Amino acid sequence: MPSAADSAPGDLVVVADRLWDGEQLHADRHARVLVRGGRIAAVGRDVDTAWATTTVALPGHTLLPGLIDCHVHVLDEALVTEPIGVQVLWALPAMRALLDNGFTTVRDLGSGDYSGSVDLRRAQAEGIVVGPRLITAPNLLSARGGHGEKEPALATRFGLRVGTLGDGVADVVRRVREQARAGADWIKFAAGGGFSSPADDPAAVTYSQSEMDALVGAAHDLGLPCAVHAFNDEAVRRAVRAGVDSVEHANLAGEETFALLADRGVPLVPTLHGMAHFTGRLDDDEFWTGRLPLVRRKFRAHADRIRASARLLADSDVTLVFGTDAGTFPHPDNWREFVDMVNAGIPPERVLRAATSGAADLLKRPDLGRLRPGGVADLVAVPGDPLTTMDVMGRVDFVIQDGAVRTRP
Repeated sequence: MPSAADSAPGDLVVVADRLWDGEQLHADRHARVLVRGGRIAAVGRDVDTAWATTTVALPGHTLLPGLIDCHVHVLDEALVTEPIGVQVLWALPAMRALLDNGFTTVRDLGSGDYSGSVDLRRAQAEGIVVGPRLITAPNLLSARGGHGEKEPALATRFGLRVGTLGDGVADVVRRVREQARAGADWIKFAAGGGFSSPADDPAAVTYSQSEMDALVGAAHDLGLPCAVHAFNDEAVRRAVRAGVDSVEHANLAGEETFALLADRGVPLVPTLHGMAHFTGRLDDDEFWTGRLPLVRRKFRAHADRIRASARLLADSDVTLVFGTDAGTFPHPDNWREFVDMVNAGIPPERVLRAATSGAADLLKRPDLGRLRPGGVADLVAVPGDPLTTMDVMGRVDFVIQDGAVRTRP
C-alpha cells in the first residue's frame, strides 16, 4: 500500500462506486486508481487516499480504462480531393470529439491516397493537437473499380486516380511496401465491395485469393498486421485463408463464416452502428438529401441480411473488438456502437471487454485497455453502471490520458 514516503508530487487518486478493470466489474474499495507520472501505480484496495496530492471523488460513477475504437476515419472521405491541409484541419474537431467520448486510443483505417493520419499521429504524440493516440493504416488498398476507388469517373474520363489502387500480385505487394515506407502501423485492404463506393457492391469480391495471399504475406514480412474490409462470406473467407489479423464489418456474413473466424481465432470488428445509422433511416428522405442515391439503394437491398447477420453474430463465439466506422457517420456518435451491440443481443460484459482489453489485445498493447499497475494512465468515468444501462457510455464526463486530466465533471 502506498505510504507518505511513496507519495510523489502530482499523485492523483480517482475514487468511484464501481470499476471495470478491462475484464470484470469491481465495487467499493476496489474502485480506486492511483495515477503517478503518467502510469497507473495501484488499483483497488492497494490505494490509500490519505497521501494523495489530489483526490477526485466520482460518486455514482463507474471507472473504466481509456476506451479504444479500432475502426475510425478521422479524415473526411468527402474531402478526399481537397488539399491535404484542408483534410487535416477538418480532422481536428473529429479527434477532439472522440477523446471527449472517452476514446483515448483509436485505430484509423485509411483515407484516400495521402497518408494524412501519419502526420496526425505524430502531431498528437508530440502534444500539438488534442485527441486519441492514433494507430494508423494510412490508406485503404483496393482494386481498381473497388471500394477504395473514390472517383472512378475521373479515371474513365481524365485518367486521374483517386485512391490507393493496385491490381495483380506484383502491384499489391508494391502498394504494401509503399504503405510501410509512409509509416504504417497496419495495412488495410478491401477484399470486397462497399456501400459508399460508386463502382461496386458489398456482395462483390474484388481481390483474388492469390492477390490477398501476396498482400498479407508482404505485410507480415515487414512486421505489419493486416485488417481487411469485407462484408460478404467469400470475401471474409478468402481474407482469413490469407492470414489477416482482423476482419472489419462482415455484416453480410452467415453462421459458417462466423464459425470459421472463431475457429481460426481471427478477431472481428463488426461496426454495427455504421450499419444501423443508415438502415434505420431508409425511409427518411431528408436524411438522404445530398447523398448518392446508389448508397441508399445498396442499404435497402441488403438491410434484411444486415439485421439477420447481427443476430447470428450475437450467438457466435467470434472474438469481438470494438470499432465503429466513425467518419462514415458523425464522430460524436461513435459511442452508440455500445448500445447497438447490446441491442443485437451481445452481453454487456462482452461489449465492454471488446472496447477495452479485447481492443488492446488486437493492437498488441498490453499497457492499454486494462486498469492495472504499470499500465498507461488512460482512465474514463461514466455516471452510472454500463452493465445495467449501456446508454451511460454516451455520457463520459471524466477523461485522463497519459496521466493528464482532459475532461472533468
